[in-house]
Amino acid sequence: MTTRSAEPKTLAAIHALHVAELAKRWDIAPPSLLGPLGLSAETLAPPDARLPIVDFVRLVERARELTREQALGFYLGVEMRASAHGYVGLAAMTASTLGEALDLAQRFAVTRTDALSLHMERSTGEAALVVEEHADFGDARDVVLFALLYGIWQIGNALTGKKLEGSADFQMPEPAYFARFAHLAPAVRFNQPSNRLRFDDRLLSLPLLMADPVAKRMAREQCERLLEELASSEDMAVRTKKLISRSDGGVRSLEEVARMMHMSTRTLKRRLAEAGASFSALRDEEQQEAAMRLLERDDLPIERIAEQLGYSDVANFTRAFRRWTAQTPAAYRKSKVSG
Repeated sequence: MTTRSAEPKTLAAIHALHVAELAKRWDIAPPSLLGPLGLSAETLAPPDARLPIVDFVRLVERARELTREQALGFYLGVEMRASAHGYVGLAAMTASTLGEALDLAQRFAVTRTDALSLHMERSTGEAALVVEEHADFGDARDVVLFALLYGIWQIGNALTGKKLEGSADFQMPEPAYFARFAHLAPAVRFNQPSNRLRFDDRLLSLPLLMADPVAKRMAREQCERLLEELASSEDMAVRTKKLISRSDGGVRSLEEVARMMHMSTRTLKRRLAEAGASFSALRDEEQQEAAMRLLERDDLPIERIAEQLGYSDVANFTRAFRRWTAQTPAAYRKSKVSG
């Protein structure tokens, strides 16, 4: 079985600087917050600087300790501006419509972080911007998700000049402090299958106040260059496998992954073949790993696990699991639970 990439997940370091700026509200100077962690404003400020997620988590924990405020994510979301996201933000804010802005954001988000990804889902009358987590944010998870989802909602309000209606879903449990801020946010649900902003799909056609075709083209060209640099530095099989896994423990189809990578299924299969890999083999590996993770939870029926992993019935799932481990799913679960 192929080993997962050991490279640490990162995000744009400028977001750590935003935490340091926010802490000033509680009279915490940036050197006092950053220094003990081996960070500085000078090292975080460059546009291409990246910070490992583990260091960002440590920063949030220290900021909470010094400020004695748990709800830092809401404050960060309130102050979020499109310009905070570099060329991706510039491309989005100069787009012609809200839908185009979100399309640009989901396409180029990977140039800002590999710890999170965005994709759009649409059904009859409704659209949703889904946030997938690809890293363990530990105690900083609520800060990251509130800052991102609430920040996107705030940016949408600013770019359209309207107060956008909608709702937000979070996979995490409701934090104890949320009641203090519930009136500031759209309708919110916790303990949901995915993290997402849900809204009427007619909002996608709203024009943006700062639409500028020339600026958008220039920003998009920069984003494309960054994407090309990223693609050349990361193996195609690694990139594909990251997207096969869903945040709810399930796996995606070839069509879904190709759409998220903005290429046809034929192109994706050809690119993988050039890298000496195949989608079916990568998906099989991910199904095995996901199955083992899910079976270690005793709150999920095996029928539900089979469904999440894309099997038509438990029998097919059992045959595949036997092929991987020489055990039935029930036997594997029993060995893990009893152990």
